[in-house]
Amino acid sequence: MHRALLLIVIPLLSYGFWLSEEFKGIAAGVSIFLFGMLSLEQGFKAFTGGVLERILQKTTNTSWKSFGFGFLSATLMQSSGLVSVITVSFLSAGLLDLVAGIGIIFGSNLGTTTGAWLIAGLGLKVNIATYAMPLLVFGVLCVFQRGKQLKGIGYILTGLGFLLLGIHYMKDSFEHFESTINLANYSMSGIKGLLVYTAVGIIATIIMQSSHATLLLTITAVSVHQITYNNALALVIGANIGTTVTAIIASLGANIQGKRLAGSHLLINLCTGIIVLIFIKQFGLVVDVISENLGITVSDSAMKLAIFHSLFNAAGIIIFFPLINQQVLLLKRIFIEKRPTIFKPKYLDLSAMDFPETVVESVRLESVHLYENALHIILRTFGLDEHDLQQNDSLKQLIENNSHAIEYDIDASYEERVKGLYSAIIAFISQAGFSWQMTQSAKLSWLREANKHLVEAIKDTKHLQKNWTRFRISSNQATTNEYNKIAYQIALHIKNIENFRHEIESNELPLLSLDALKASIKNDDLQMNRAIETLIRERKITPETGSSLINDSAYMRNIKKNLLRAAETLFLYGNNDNTGVEHQLTLNEAKINDVIHPVDTR
Repeated sequence: MHRALLLIVIPLLSYGFWLSEEFKGIAAGVSIFLFGMLSLEQGFKAFTGGVLERILQKTTNTSWKSFGFGFLSATLMQSSGLVSVITVSFLSAGLLDLVAGIGIIFGSNLGTTTGAWLIAGLGLKVNIATYAMPLLVFGVLCVFQRGKQLKGIGYILTGLGFLLLGIHYMKDSFEHFESTINLANYSMSGIKGLLVYTAVGIIATIIMQSSHATLLLTITAVSVHQITYNNALALVIGANIGTTVTAIIASLGANIQGKRLAGSHLLINLCTGIIVLIFIKQFGLVVDVISENLGITVSDSAMKLAIFHSLFNAAGIIIFFPLINQQVLLLKRIFIEKRPTIFKPKYLDLSAMDFPETVVESVRLESVHLYENALHIILRTFGLDEHDLQQNDSLKQLIENNSHAIEYDIDASYEERVKGLYSAIIAFISQAGFSWQMTQSAKLSWLREANKHLVEAIKDTKHLQKNWTRFRISSNQATTNEYNKIAYQIALHIKNIENFRHEIESNELPLLSLDALKASIKNDDLQMNRAIETLIRERKITPETGSSLINDSAYMRNIKKNLLRAAETLFLYGNNDNTGVEHQLTLNEAKINDVIHPVDTR
């Protein structure tokens, strides 16, 4: 699509350059303006190493807070498109829910109107090129510094400078453009004019990937009477609808939640645009009344367009903001989540790569997904499932009642449920282009080790399965009892870990600490070995059977240790609300290496 547009746009621009010198100035102004927006985006991305993500998580727990975040971020960044891309990334990573995402979209829609006020109120009334020059000088000076944050400030300053310079070039060129072509001669009235210019606004915004650029062109053109005020209103409506394409493009590689958010953005702006087109006369009257009360003259079409732009987005908020929950239900019906193939990644979204904290959370959530699949395999090996863990004191009874031989293909389940996820997580971590001194890189190392522990637990389960399947239906009751005890201890350990997990996620104080769980592994192993020695001594089992039990007891210990190590990273150090993360990150280098590459005490 982009290549097709490029093949169309290049000949048209070339013809325009040949036709008019002023057209060159307008095109250069748009280019400089867009480059300024790219610089602004680059600058703000320098501050996304955790700060933006933490602010977002703390300020989006209600619809109104989400709205405020969207408004403030779009106002500062002057790019609702960037806010949309960030929101889609965070939503796909599971850092936001859909309600919060829609609230941010509402806020960013209103926040982006500040750009129109800046252009109409300042850009067209003063020589803003004089302000652009110092910004560019200081900006470039900061860009060449080594510090990441200084570079970010430099990109922001140069971005603002290029924005102002682009407005200046466009204003100056439009003032002389009438001598070549008077666009006002192509004005259209009535419904036809509304529909045609709305379509032009949509197309222009899609091509430039910026509603700000379309608004700048429109406001500048109407200020020098190159287009009529009514046609300019339609262009503004088209720009607001066309800006949703940025979010739609960002959602193409996102999960179902990201696609729902892009659908919401389109639904809100499209429906608002249709409503405003139907009641365009009434909106025009309201603009006139507001302009009169603000002391804006009737002939100041640029300021009236800024008012209309704000009124357009305010109308969308008034009509649709109270219906957020209904929108969520509708979007879930439109974008139906197919029952996912269990081995497909759910949270690894490449659009999150620009945001280190989001990458970490994406990997953590995917690791939790793998952890749940690993538990499924281990429990099914012993004839249990996740629902059995909810039973109070019947785990032992459930295991003993499974008197028949349990045939479970661990290899097939590993290929189905784990291998694809594990490979995807490792590949995703390897693509994260962070400096290895960054906090997020240490977290990713721990998560990679957690996944390794889960895979090791499954492999130990496979080694254990052969003897467990054979001996648990042995004619020797003592042997059967010991192997049932092995299954029971693993299942009880998983149940305790799950209880610990739910207490941590509910911000409750865990009833059973990790230290207690670690101690129980060692204690259970000692008791198991003593029991086996007693059975051999009392000749209730043969020495050969005893040696098999000792080996399988070691597998049991390793399974429990690996599961606990993984859970410690995923649910304690990986919990964003847990101060243990910050404490753990302040350990000295030797301790960090010990965490990343733990000593094998098996």
